[in-house]
Amino acid sequence: MIRALFSAASGMTAQQMNVDNIAHNLANANTAGFKTRRAQFQDLLYQNLVQPGASAGQQTVVPTGLQLGLGTRAASNEIIFSQGNFSQTENPLDMVIQGRGFFQVRRPSGEIAYTRAGSFHLDRDGNLVTSDGEALEPQITIPQDAQAITIATDGTVSFRQPNQTNSQLAGQIQLANFQNPAGLTSIGRNLYMPTDASGEPIVGNPGGQEGIGSLLQGYTEQSNVSVVEEFINLIVSQRAYEANSKVVKAADEMYQQVNNLSR
Repeated sequence: MIRALFSAASGMTAQQMNVDNIAHNLANANTAGFKTRRAQFQDLLYQNLVQPGASAGQQTVVPTGLQLGLGTRAASNEIIFSQGNFSQTENPLDMVIQGRGFFQVRRPSGEIAYTRAGSFHLDRDGNLVTSDGEALEPQITIPQDAQAITIATDGTVSFRQPNQTNSQLAGQIQLANFQNPAGLTSIGRNLYMPTDASGEPIVGNPGGQEGIGSLLQGYTEQSNVSVVEEFINLIVSQRAYEANSKVVKAADEMYQQVNNLSR
């Protein structure tokens, strides 16, 4: 019964963490570029009362054994990098990545962070920056009198100036790809940082040979959170939590019966 109490308690803790993860996904259902996280769990150690395959006689072995598990624990909450829906905007500086890849953003510390949120703006110097003012890397500068800004699918940024018919090149947007994007670590504000699990970034032009996707101007990528699926997961998690709480109650009642035997 002590095993039952601790196993059920670990199940309640795991389901509470699952609900926390679902709440985070739902809170960011309308966050541009957000990628949902999926909680994953694994069972704990087992107490081997009878080892499977142990000798049962001179010429026989135990076919299945007797193992009692000790509960569960949260193992990870993997980032799911499936493509989100595209939303058309009126901002010519908005972009989506069709396929794999991340925009590179230079942080105030000098580090390069990575994001799927392609909503960009111009700062006072004409540089492409995020909503937090962090510059796109490589730096793209647009003159103040620029008109008809065009971002090609291969990341080429061009513009026209007044009284000119020919477009001028402003720069080349480069994207980064990772061997294991799920190994990136989230630091908030739609930004990711590489880790040993993600591997080093592979930088190249959009639509290139490195498996990097192409760009589409005038759109933003919405969150890939499925609200219906998250509500289903929420119901399942809540029922699992209730089931584990009933195990705790049943084990407690069994203890009461044992204590009453001495009276």
